[in-house]
Amino acid sequence: MEFRTTVEMPSDHPQIAHSDKLMVWGSCFAENIGKRLLDNKFQCDTNPFGVLYNPLSIAKAVKQLICRKRYTPDDLMHEKDVWFSLMHHSSFNSPDREQCLQNINTRIEKGMEYLEQASWLIFTWGTARVYSWNENGEIVGNCHKLPERMFSRRLLATDEIVTVYEDLLNSLHADSPNMKMLFTVSPIRHAKDGMHGNQLSKATLLLAINELCARLPFCYYFPSYEIMMDELRDYRFYADDMLHPSQLATDYIWEQFSGTYLSGPALSFIKQWESIRKGLDHRPFNPQSDTYRKFVSQILLKIRDLKEKFPYLDVQNEEQTCQALLKK
Repeated sequence: MEFRTTVEMPSDHPQIAHSDKLMVWGSCFAENIGKRLLDNKFQCDTNPFGVLYNPLSIAKAVKQLICRKRYTPDDLMHEKDVWFSLMHHSSFNSPDREQCLQNINTRIEKGMEYLEQASWLIFTWGTARVYSWNENGEIVGNCHKLPERMFSRRLLATDEIVTVYEDLLNSLHADSPNMKMLFTVSPIRHAKDGMHGNQLSKATLLLAINELCARLPFCYYFPSYEIMMDELRDYRFYADDMLHPSQLATDYIWEQFSGTYLSGPALSFIKQWESIRKGLDHRPFNPQSDTYRKFVSQILLKIRDLKEKFPYLDVQNEEQTCQALLKK
């Protein structure tokens, strides 16, 4: 007997290979996916502006990369002895104005170079609710805990999201015809507006993605939100706040994602790489023993064999780790 319902995974779509360059945008769940991709040696750039939750802030960030926006002191704000940008995560903040600008502009330059080469853009939208800065009406990426009276908050309309993204994605695809876009909705629930408010927000995002995928043949969808809400509906799959997925849930969603969108050779590589990672994490009783040195030498051979098969892999750190262990 089946004691749960399973979410049907998408089919008939291109698959992601290690030779692809991936760019991941969006919520803290996007950060998690980006880290998993990097840990498994995919070529990946995640969130050049830091975590962004709503689709219009993400679109604005992508556009700023395209036009190579250079931030100036006029783009920054100063509060409680810290300089910051309303478009950026607090990780870019600094008590020094020039350092803040350097953090932002260096990352924009790196992000633009990566965007020009990207094979896939992966968008994880968290909420359809946006904050607008009252002084100019601009939608912001981060409120930086400024007083709520300084912002206006509203729920985006589906058509509003679709219009912005249809123009943006068509433009990107015209410049890079092989670029593909993959959308997902974050499984993290936003409880500020209550559970009904969260559902309205998520439904808006789902409708917008559905419309974009119907209109644009290079857009695809992965149902991370549905997996969390249906297959993993029990609270044992949630963290202590009862809103974020637990580690077990995140592992399961990654398993479903990789099994759906990663190519066969990529999955084979991940299996081999997991063995190498576990080997490097192993802590022996006697690091100077011949047995352990032989063990490390075998790991190094495996790394070099994979590098020969996948010459674009960056395994320098792992090679150096093995060499350092062998010198002890």
